[in-house]
Amino acid sequence: MEMNKLPLHNLFIPSKIDSNKLIIILHGRGDSSEGFRFFPQELGLNDVNYLLLDAPFVYYTGFSWYELPPNQLPGIEYSSKILTDILDTLFKDRYKASQTILFGFSQGSLLTFEFGARYHEVLAGYIAVSGYIYDANKLLLEMNPKVNKGNWLCTHGYEDDVLPFQKSRVQVEVLLENGFEIDFRAYHKTHTVDIAEFKEIKKWIIEKLK
Repeated sequence: MEMNKLPLHNLFIPSKIDSNKLIIILHGRGDSSEGFRFFPQELGLNDVNYLLLDAPFVYYTGFSWYELPPNQLPGIEYSSKILTDILDTLFKDRYKASQTILFGFSQGSLLTFEFGARYHEVLAGYIAVSGYIYDANKLLLEMNPKVNKGNWLCTHGYEDDVLPFQKSRVQVEVLLENGFEIDFRAYHKTHTVDIAEFKEIKKWIIEKLK
């Protein structure tokens, strides 16, 4: 598959061992695919392919998936449509939803929920790191019920100075109270990916991509 023909600029890092396993990575506001180039090397999983996507909107020296509050919705909907096109294309060819994990940080975390939960295919796993949910109640109404298989990992930092922990925690609780199965884990960290957190994410990925 020629990744340069996808509707978003991307960085594709193939597996060292031939495999159909795939992790799709969505960065945060102002970042790019380059910001997560470290991810494959740090995970050290030789049988996994990585697709690092650049968001569609230019934001200073990087990109964003949607505008700042209160104007998030148009960008969320636009980005979700593009992600639908990309995943449909990937799953039409070599890759399978059942062997794919969607990983998002910050804005990418929001898209992991807002797009991932509505997408018509069920992925092997969804990892949402240091983000929030745009509208938890609306998501419950519009989600694909088949994605709720206990394959959601959501992490956040108590000391997050960009997206406050308590706000995100309350949104996740709305989903949990309404039957959405999420493994929610909290860490003493700021708006970043913590070393201890990364180790647990790696174990979780290995479990889901057996």
